Amino acid sequence: MGTPTTQMTPTAAPQQDRAPQPFTAAPTRTAIEAIDLVKDYGEGSSVVHALRGVNVAFEQGRFTAIMGPSGSGKSTLMHTMSGLDGATSGRVMFEGHDLTKLGDKQLTLLRRTRIGFVFQSFNLLPMFTAERNILMPLTLAGARPDRQWFDLLARTLGIQDRLGHRPNELSGGQQQRVAIARALITKPALVFADEPTGALDSVSSAEVLSFLKSSVKELGQTIIMVTHDPVAASYADRAIVFADGGIVADVDDPTAARMSELLMREREQATRGMGAVPLPEHKARHLRGQS
Repeated sequence: MGTPTTQMTPTAAPQQDRAPQPFTAAPTRTAIEAIDLVKDYGEGSSVVHALRGVNVAFEQGRFTAIMGPSGSGKSTLMHTMSGLDGATSGRVMFEGHDLTKLGDKQLTLLRRTRIGFVFQSFNLLPMFTAERNILMPLTLAGARPDRQWFDLLARTLGIQDRLGHRPNELSGGQQQRVAIARALITKPALVFADEPTGALDSVSSAEVLSFLKSSVKELGQTIIMVTHDPVAASYADRAIVFADGGIVADVDDPTAARMSELLMREREQATRGMGAVPLPEHKARHLRGQS
């Protein structure tokens, strides 16, 4: 009888080993982070402060929109965080590296393998089919494609039946979906999208935004999108509003109405600021003397 008792002991131990589940509840990790990020253009009296000590972290596996009036600094933030433009000061931390300390060759390699880009202009090569355009980053790197990943992208983006077509045989929305697949084919850790629906009509825009959202939810991608459109921002998990080189609002689960309200407020403040003419110093001193 002692033998069965001994045999039952090991079966209880694995039961306890499986009990803890800390990994499923682990906090979301940071994909990329800006720390005290400053970007100035020009010098002296003509200097433009595009980024004023920005501190922001973007989480892995989330779709984040960056909004703001024209000239607010939103595109500068994307270009600086992706290494397309240098920072005046501050740090950009990505996968344990400070991108502001890397050289051009290192940044090029990083953008080729770990960071994807989707732009307003699709930048597809007209002489190649959609499939060859999608595979181009791998072709340039001399790497073999993962056909399962390729098929999953084509299926998720709804372009399986358009892979043999050239860009001029595709609609604007289809071309942008091909561009998104091209950005994702290398399995990047992060994708920056700069006004990806800016050249599209409302129907194509909705399609592209839905597919961007699907790539986050179904493929686990991390996307940071710059947009001026409150409706586009409403597809994101989080929206940040930029004004005068800094963050003025940070909204989870944004709605089009809420983002439109915030954007309108910032535009009005910017307009008022441009219209305000400072008093000459002698008049300002006179008024201070009267108070």
